[in-house]
Amino acid sequence: MSRVMTIKQALNEALFEEMRRDETVILMGCDVAIRGNPFGVTKGLYEEFGPDRVRDTPISEAAIIGACLGAAATGLRPIGEILFSDWITIGMDQLVNQIAKIRYMFGGRIEVPMVIRAPVGAGGGQAAQHSQSFESWFSHVPGLQVVLPITPYDVKGLLKTAIRSNDPVLFFEHKRGYEIQGEVPEEDYAIPFGEAVVRREGSDVTIVAVSIMVHRALAAAEELSQMGIECEVIDPRTVYPIDYDTVIESVAKTHRLVVTHESNRRSGIGAEIVSQVTERAFEELDERPVIVAGLNVPMPYNRTLESMVIPNEERVRDAVLELMD
Repeated sequence: MSRVMTIKQALNEALFEEMRRDETVILMGCDVAIRGNPFGVTKGLYEEFGPDRVRDTPISEAAIIGACLGAAATGLRPIGEILFSDWITIGMDQLVNQIAKIRYMFGGRIEVPMVIRAPVGAGGGQAAQHSQSFESWFSHVPGLQVVLPITPYDVKGLLKTAIRSNDPVLFFEHKRGYEIQGEVPEEDYAIPFGEAVVRREGSDVTIVAVSIMVHRALAAAEELSQMGIECEVIDPRTVYPIDYDTVIESVAKTHRLVVTHESNRRSGIGAEIVSQVTERAFEELDERPVIVAGLNVPMPYNRTLESMVIPNEERVRDAVLELMD
């Protein structure tokens, strides 16, 4: 049996189920307890599990991430919530120099089973310090797993996998996607990391789309279909680990590749995907790969300017038309 719910509701249900399943799972962050998170994701958890397991913290990202490290290293499974992913930068030393490396440096004797949840992405005029997506930064760091689901089904299944993992996970939720709806099974399930999903089958162009760009790519693909161009849209769901086999299998069929993500183009995850595909399957490409991404500028506050920076379905459509010529 399945029900239709929003991404926000699927996250909330996953948190409830995992905290009921495992008493070592705890949650901490700004406004996660009494207020239930600014987006309503943690609503009701404090009432059921109490202040020992659901804790409001000071406005200190370094403290949240550091406390999660200590809790994870001493037997708990903490989930730390950062209000905006931009502010993970305040705890970079704990995350990059400690959390990501401790298991390796101690020869596997210490595990760090923790999750950092944070909203990513732009839209709504939230300006330069509240609109960034840093998935490429963290996928560069050995020891971190990076997850960007964008459907209710994936959000619930991947969050369960993240909480049960014995390694640290960065779980990024697009702030413009909390109200996206979809079917979610009633029964328990988890989705393995590193397994992409084909959202739409096609024979002419492969579009690999990250996070919210999945929905924009699907909209572009429907428009292109009316022109006789059939696009295959792939959602990697996790960018570390990432499923290159599914991408290359698709490119071997279409012989054309577009990669799209909302984060800045320079050194973005799209560059890594294109690099891996050209290295592993160059002979399958009939055209140069194209990346459709955010412009390399700070995000403007002005919404008209913001819309110029964020990639949209029109830019994805135009990239495909250019490849098809």
